Amino acid sequence: MLLSLFIQNYALIDKLEINFNPGFSVITGETGAGKSIILGAIGLLLGQRADTKFIKNGANKCIVEAHFQITSYHLERFFNENDIEYSADDCILRREVSANGKSRAFINDTPVSLTQMKLIGEKLIDVHSQHQNLLLNRESFQLTILDILSQNDNELKAYQQTFTQYKQTSQELKDLINLSEKSKREEDYLQYQLKQLEEAHLQANEQADLEQEAETLSHAEEIKANLYKSEQLIIDDEKGVLPTLKECIQSIQNIVSVYPASNEWQNRLNSCYIEIKDILHDISKAEEDIDFNPMKLDNINERLNLLYTLQQKHKVDSVEKLIDLAENYRKQLASITSLEEHIESVTKQKEELYTQAMKLANKLTESRKKAAVQVERQMKAFLVPLGMPNVQFNVALEQRNAIDFSGIDNVTFLFSANKNSPLQNLASIASGGEIARVMLSLKAMIAGAVKLPTIIFDEIDTGVSGAIAEKMALIMQSMGKQHRQVISITHLPQIAVKGATHYKVYKQDTETSTNSYIRLLTPEERIQEIAHMLSGSTITEAAINNAKALLQENIACNE
Repeated sequence: MLLSLFIQNYALIDKLEINFNPGFSVITGETGAGKSIILGAIGLLLGQRADTKFIKNGANKCIVEAHFQITSYHLERFFNENDIEYSADDCILRREVSANGKSRAFINDTPVSLTQMKLIGEKLIDVHSQHQNLLLNRESFQLTILDILSQNDNELKAYQQTFTQYKQTSQELKDLINLSEKSKREEDYLQYQLKQLEEAHLQANEQADLEQEAETLSHAEEIKANLYKSEQLIIDDEKGVLPTLKECIQSIQNIVSVYPASNEWQNRLNSCYIEIKDILHDISKAEEDIDFNPMKLDNINERLNLLYTLQQKHKVDSVEKLIDLAENYRKQLASITSLEEHIESVTKQKEELYTQAMKLANKLTESRKKAAVQVERQMKAFLVPLGMPNVQFNVALEQRNAIDFSGIDNVTFLFSANKNSPLQNLASIASGGEIARVMLSLKAMIAGAVKLPTIIFDEIDTGVSGAIAEKMALIMQSMGKQHRQVISITHLPQIAVKGATHYKVYKQDTETSTNSYIRLLTPEERIQEIAHMLSGSTITEAAINNAKALLQENIACNE
């Protein structure tokens, strides 16, 4: 329940603070006195967009703050999930808008986002303004009413979760199919490239070995000649290394017995002799093995040309990278194959989710059909006393060909106020006064279903007067007696007298500005206000007596 409202530096309001009571209250005042300004300020607490043009001239910022009593609203979960201190007896919503355009929101002095403020605000206050009558043109609004009255929250939540999964899976399948089509266009290319690389029988380190072998074969004669020369220098009888070294060893051996120090030299020379003989053996073998082979060289060069061509084609600089590229092609081709399997799996998953969504959608349809019967019955019960004795109200519910986030149902409110007149779309044929009465009736039904704590009606009485206005007031009065706070902004005395509490919005001029105020009327002031609403600017004695009678009648009816 709204306990109090504080507004500072907003439009024509310099500073305003007012307490509110439970039950049914009314707010009256001249046109332009500032009633809509107060509603605009409350809208800030509901997360609506802030406009700096509403900040009072000369002020740095405007502040709107409301206190609520939320003991029986079961909102602890919201506060816990959003890490906000919970206070059932005094929940404070505050909005500050600076002249520089910055806006700040607080719940119980904790900074919050506008989304969080909007979420909590929707659970605390429902403001019905005249523009909300346009909602009747929207099928979504009519469907929402059915869902509220059918109290199918669990079914709707289950369906929407499944539908969301179905849409996500559908998009995933679409993306996979697009990827598959693109991959198939690349598949032939990948297979051709891989086949070419595989037919090359690539081997790691092959290129370096081939390049070295080609270099050797290209200089075979030069190599063979120098090897032969080296061999001769080692074994030549006159000046060869081995004969000379052998003679040196013999000379040292001759003095070993008389010069023991030479024994080490002899051993070292023997080692050199053996090493040189090994080198000679290797050189001789190499000389025998090396032979100029033009055919082999051609084969090697042909192989190298293939490797160079493949590297140039694929823009790499080694055989190892060609091998890696071939493996990458294999993986891409394997993924194309697995992609088809994945598409098959996701297709099956999509079909299963669709079947499940249709099953849940049909459950929603059944709950809405039951609610439609309830709406038709209750709307007639509300509207007949509101001056529509021949009213016809029908909820047309049809299934579409495709599901969406709301289910599979199209809903249309059909209406006729007159006997024997055909039922037509409510929004297209109802007058302003009829729309007001329909919306009040719908709000009364919704309030009973969702237990809205505070409802503010902004001129719900548009287009009606007299006895009909009184009947509308009785509905709001009845709503206010159901552990609910109902506030009606009205221009009609028939509604004003039904309020348990009466507030007046008024303007006062100073030398420099005009300010709007709101105050709780005393019983005597209330008589004057009702009389003024009855008779206009000149309050007559008859109007005062009439006002007293109307107020006394209201008191008697509520005792």
